[in-house]
Amino acid sequence: DEQPESVVIVGGGAAGLAAALKLRRSGYERPLTLVSAENDPPYDRPNLSKDYLAGNAPEEWMALRPDEFYRENAIELELGSAVLELDATRRKLKLQGGRELSFDRLLLATGATPVRVQIPGGEPDRVFYLRSFADCRAILARAASAKRAVVLGSSFIALEVAASLRSRGLDVHIVGRDAVPMRRVLGEQVGDFLRRLHESRGTVFHLGTTIAGIAGEQVSLSNGTTLAADLVVVGAGVRPLDDLARAAGIATNNGVTVDDYLMTSVNGIYAAGDIASWPGKRSGERLRVEHWVVAQRLGETAARNMLGARERFTAAPFFWTQQFDVTINYVGHASGSDSIRIEGDLEQRDCAIRYEREGRLLAVATVSRDLESLLAELELERDH
Repeated sequence: DEQPESVVIVGGGAAGLAAALKLRRSGYERPLTLVSAENDPPYDRPNLSKDYLAGNAPEEWMALRPDEFYRENAIELELGSAVLELDATRRKLKLQGGRELSFDRLLLATGATPVRVQIPGGEPDRVFYLRSFADCRAILARAASAKRAVVLGSSFIALEVAASLRSRGLDVHIVGRDAVPMRRVLGEQVGDFLRRLHESRGTVFHLGTTIAGIAGEQVSLSNGTTLAADLVVVGAGVRPLDDLARAAGIATNNGVTVDDYLMTSVNGIYAAGDIASWPGKRSGERLRVEHWVVAQRLGETAARNMLGARERFTAAPFFWTQQFDVTINYVGHASGSDSIRIEGDLEQRDCAIRYEREGRLLAVATVSRDLESLLAELELERDH
């Protein structure tokens, strides 16, 4: 059992916390530090765009562990500490404020950051993004007095934010380039179903267009439409925060490249969560998945491997989206599927959607069929 002298985890999201918990539960007793650029201790990020933003979850539900938990488990939390530099050779991190941290093993779990869209007139106090707890508080502060919101993008986050703001009673307009929201991930039929779900609650879509500019409380679209809005939220996807790794000479390519055991190109340095790009077994292509459950599983596997386990990461990607009273569970990874088959009744919200390529199952989405989702996960995790 190789116990590293010290472990440092950079990132206080799902992967970072899951790794810290797994290290302690696995009997690791030496110094363990969790460094986060955010001021909040690890919290329930998926809830930000769902119940918390909709007003159904109070703030005290959001922390994943009480403060004393970290003290009791000797997990040193370094909050509000951005890492400025990683020296992979000397095994040192330089933190904001000048402090240096040494490590024997390092886990990079820095996550992702929203893609910033250049909008004429879109100053930071006018255009909001949702990634962190602080972002969400800022949106809520504005939403308290806002009446009309424009949401740019048709990503999951954009649609969840739109649903949550609509649930709060705001007028909501969704602007998106795609002719059908979520088509690339869920296919035409499911995307169309989601659009109609939102429309049935009074949300208005402007598809095949984008925001051309903002002036005062007027948002002008590239198709010539003008919308009144006192709140603009952009959900145009995220990019992996792999700058620290890249600057340190660690291999990156759309995220930090890791092997089957989640180790980077530098011995003793691992990556997990939204930044990790790992070899996918079924598809033969590298996977990088921006979802909570996947991040937790990656963090746990990386932790075990830091302690010498040599465990391959083979979990099937899983995520869920909640929009109004509809929850869609999705397991697998279906880029480039050539067949989408719906079993059951999508309109009655009771179905499984199977995504295949050349007759081989890539992913399954389910509505109100949790058991089927679990069975699909088992099917996808069996190596073929």
